[in-house]
This record gives sequence, structure tokens and C-alpha cells, in this order.
Amino acid sequence: MMQVNIPGQENINISHLVLDFNGTIALDGRVLPGIRERLMELEKLLKIHVLTADSNGSAARECEELPVELQVIGQDNQREEKSNFVCKLAPGVAVLGNGVNDELMFRQADLSIAVIGKEGCATTTLIASQIIVNDVLDGLDLLLNPHRLVPTLRK
Repeated sequence: MMQVNIPGQENINISHLVLDFNGTIALDGRVLPGIRERLMELEKLLKIHVLTADSNGSAARECEELPVELQVIGQDNQREEKSNFVCKLAPGVAVLGNGVNDELMFRQADLSIAVIGKEGCATTTLIASQIIVNDVLDGLDLLLNPHRLVPTLRK
């Protein structure tokens, strides 16, 4: 578990990390460089989940050696499925994503980080986020170095 003390608000206690696959930790169905190493470190602190509709059909293969629980969701109602998944884990959930189908889970999470990345980021998800990063590695590094969250989130 990870505890983040943010001045001006309640402490954030995180025990689960939920990651979108395509557009967040993967590009064109392939896990991005640097992801594995960061997830190996985060696994010591958090239970890590990857949610995907697996539009490229590569998620199982790509996540095989990652310390994650892979959850493939249906092609329909993705927004609701992701939101329901986060609600079942709550409280104590941090999420990273970029797509329209991530917006509702962002609204349910204790900490939400939007990733712009190569695919960009849906405006609705961007607005629902607490933090925005240009690169997923920066978002994961925020969790590995939670003191970096303080300047952005303090009131």
C-alpha cells in the first residue's frame, strides 16, 4: 500500500493500480519500453490490474511476463465495465488511461492520471483526471516517487 499526504486534503491511500492497455502502457498492441521495469517496482507496493478490450489481440501475450492481473472487457459498454471494475476495488485505487472509455473509471478512482502519449487523450477523460502527463513513464514515476504528487495536488 502507498500513502500520499497532500496538504489541504485527506491522505490518499492506494492499494490498487488500474492501467488501460492500448494508448497507455502499449502502442499498437505492444508494451512500451520502460513499462516492465516500473511495474516490477510498483508491484512491491500495489496490486496492478490491466483493463483492455484488446482491440489488437495482443494483450495476453504482451502482459504475460508483467506483474499484472489482465482483465479483458467486452467491446460494448467499456466505460461502464471499467467503472464497475474500479468500484469493486475501491477505495484505494489509482488509474492511468487516455481513452473515452476511461472517463468513468477516472471519476471513481482516488487518484486519476491522464496520459496524452502518442495516441493523444480524450477530452472527457482529460477533464475527469487529477493529473495529466505527456508520457506514461512519467505517470508511473509519480507513483514510484509519490512526493512528486504533492506540488500538483496540494490546495
